[in-house]
Amino acid sequence: MKEIKVQNLTKIYNQNQDNEVVALNDVSFTLPQGTFCVILGASGAGKSTLLNILGGMDKATSGSYIINDKDVVKFTSQELAVFRRHDIGFVFQFYNLMPNLTALENVELAASVALEPLNSEDIINQVGLKDRKNSFPSQMSGGEQQRVAIARAVTKNPTLLLCDEPTGALDSKTGEQILTLLHDVSVQYNKTVIIVTHNSNIAECASRVIKISDGKIIEDKINDKPKKPSEIEW
Repeated sequence: MKEIKVQNLTKIYNQNQDNEVVALNDVSFTLPQGTFCVILGASGAGKSTLLNILGGMDKATSGSYIINDKDVVKFTSQELAVFRRHDIGFVFQFYNLMPNLTALENVELAASVALEPLNSEDIINQVGLKDRKNSFPSQMSGGEQQRVAIARAVTKNPTLLLCDEPTGALDSKTGEQILTLLHDVSVQYNKTVIIVTHNSNIAECASRVIKISDGKIIEDKINDKPKKPSEIEW
């Protein structure tokens, strides 16, 4: 079974200067494949820095980040670009869809750069957009656009699905639906899903909760009885 192993990960901005900032400080954790994880922290806690490193958008100053038996910290810029393309699926708070492409075409575009993509139309159907696949983003609600974004990430068949405040721009009912969908993706495809958020209520749905503050992990716990999204307060 694949696992993600982060060991002594540290990120320092402006190193050895007067305005040095330690954004991550000796962070370590291991996630087995298929984990539905929430990384929780307030603004400025370091969670976005951690997300950027996990997604290959930034490099750690020191430590290791092992995924698919390779240390991402040692990757060159070119290797990081390939890593993002093949191994990472991103879901953001704002959907970042191509406005001149239909829902299905947005998903197919992501599939076209993947090594072993899943069937785009099948994924569109599974996220509940069978009847909306030929619609453009401007014709869709926020929840529908987020479903397209999730389908776009999943169709790449990534090792890791990273979600940055994926329900932050949605009302509570739609947020519940999106959280349910992400959980179902984790279970159905045995994908490791990491949701980065400041919303502590969302953490109640996770099987693993990592709390971060001032760049350090202050709590790392396994939730044996995670709630359903419909059971949490929004």
